[in-house]
Amino acid sequence: MSKIRSFRFHYGEILNEKYIIHSKLGQGWEGQVYSVEEISTGIKRAAKFFYPVRNPKNKTLVGYAKKLNTLSDVPVIIKYITQEKLNYKDTEIGYLVSEYVNGKTLDQFVKRELKNKVSLFEALHILYELSKGIEKIHAKGECHGDLHSDNILISRRGVGFKIKLIDFLLLKEKKAEYKKSDIVELVCIFADLLGGRKKYQSLPPIARSIISGRRSDLILKKFPKISSLRAHIENLDWTL
Repeated sequence: MSKIRSFRFHYGEILNEKYIIHSKLGQGWEGQVYSVEEISTGIKRAAKFFYPVRNPKNKTLVGYAKKLNTLSDVPVIIKYITQEKLNYKDTEIGYLVSEYVNGKTLDQFVKRELKNKVSLFEALHILYELSKGIEKIHAKGECHGDLHSDNILISRRGVGFKIKLIDFLLLKEKKAEYKKSDIVELVCIFADLLGGRKKYQSLPPIARSIISGRRSDLILKKFPKISSLRAHIENLDWTL
C-alpha cells in the first residue's frame, strides 16, 4: 500500500486533460481538497484527492459518492459531480469531484466575518440552519457523524446564513447512536459560538436551556430527535 500522505499539486497543473488546479482548500485524515477549474466549461469545482492508504480498492471514494448521491436533494450537502483516477508518483489515486462552495469554515467565518463576536440571534440562526439540514439527513436514514466547526462551510445569505456540510463518516452500523451524536455536537457548536464553557453561566436562559451544561444526557432528554431541537428553536419564548 502506498505511503503517500500528501499531495503537492500546483496552480495551473492539468489533471486528466479535464481540470486545472487552482488552490488547496484544506486537508484531513482521508486526503486533501483543491479547487479546480473544469477545462471544457470554465466552471469551478472542488476535488478531493484520497490518500491510497485511506482508500483501499477505491472503496472510501465510492462510499462517499453513493452517500452524496443519496443525499443529493438535501440543501446542506455538496453536490456530487463525478470521480476520476490519475497516476501520482507511480501510484494510482482516486479523486472525487463535487460542486465548489464559496464559503469559509465556521471557525474562519466567526473570526474574519463576525470578528469573534457572535450574538445570540446569530448563533440561533446558525443552529437553526444546521438543525434543518441535519433533520433532512436523518430523514433519509443517514447521519453526519463528525460535526465540528471545520466540517461546516458558511457564508452570509440575506438576513441569514448559507451552510454546507462536508467530511461525514461512512457508517453501516450504529446509525441511531450517531444520530444522537449529531444532536449533541450541534448543541456544543452552538455553545462554542457563544463563548464556550467560560461564558455559559452568563448566557441568557434561552441559550442555557438549549446547552444544558453540555451534558449529553440532558441534551438528549430534551431533544431526543433533531426535529425536537428544530421545533424548539422555532417556538422559543423570548420572554424568558
